Amino acid sequence: MAPLPPVVRVMAASVRIADKAAEIIRGILSAGDLGIVEKTGINDLQTEADRSAQRCIVANLARQFPRLTVIGEEEPDDRPVPDHWLVEDGADPRAERVDCPEQLAGVTEEQIVVWVDPLDGTKEFTQGLLDHVTVLIGIAAGGRPAAGVINQPYFNYERPELPQGRTIFGLAGGAVAGFEPRAPPAGQRIVTTTRSHSTGLVQAALQALQPDQVVPVGGAGHKVLLLLEGRAHAYVFASPGCKKWDTCAPEAILSAVGGRLTDMHGDELRYDAAVQRLNSAGVLATAPGVQHDWYVQRVPQEVRDKLHAVA
Repeated sequence: MAPLPPVVRVMAASVRIADKAAEIIRGILSAGDLGIVEKTGINDLQTEADRSAQRCIVANLARQFPRLTVIGEEEPDDRPVPDHWLVEDGADPRAERVDCPEQLAGVTEEQIVVWVDPLDGTKEFTQGLLDHVTVLIGIAAGGRPAAGVINQPYFNYERPELPQGRTIFGLAGGAVAGFEPRAPPAGQRIVTTTRSHSTGLVQAALQALQPDQVVPVGGAGHKVLLLLEGRAHAYVFASPGCKKWDTCAPEAILSAVGGRLTDMHGDELRYDAAVQRLNSAGVLATAPGVQHDWYVQRVPQEVRDKLHAVA
């Protein structure tokens, strides 16, 4: 049997690693001491769960794939991790069975850049809005998303009789697993956007789209999940507040099912190691079957002119 391509191996390992990070996040919340600090302000928080989850993810990736480039949201921390944070059971077998598209089969470990948001939706986490929280591991090659892993540590948390937590994953240009994609309702225009980082530009873009419903939620991962599950048609964020670790994993999975994620100009985001971390021209994503270009063209030119991409 031929060895699996590195992109598939990294994705399959990342599924297990994300599960372990989610376990750490749940444990810290249960213990009750979140260790909250403000990074740049009240809407940019960090908790012990963010810090510990990143340490877990980075340590496990480095241990299994020492030639990867890993870029995380939080500051690097080289302290040894506890033994029980290490993933000993290898890769997720479901992920190992996902067919690798031809264009990714030849990517080497050295060519892969992994973008990690250890806890997307931190503010919502501190406020008890646990369904907004995700762990994001985005795997890029050639500057574009190749694979993505999204873990929801608190999936079904309000329904304890059901299985708790889930991990979805997929290869760009390939297949997805862990959830059932659904189409958004026909004859409506439902738009999801930020709940805590709104600006005049964001509001101007939303008004121009004339949505039937606006769904403000936390976390880029959560917003893209609304598109994947057919609960929204578009994710609109006409602001430079989002980073590459927020969008790499969601974009990979969304593109695998036929959706799109770009900046507000309709241009592709880049995920090379040396790229600007900030998505300075905002984020626009659409569900499968939705006309992405319609949204780009409907956003006022004066809004787009104020959002400049930085390489």
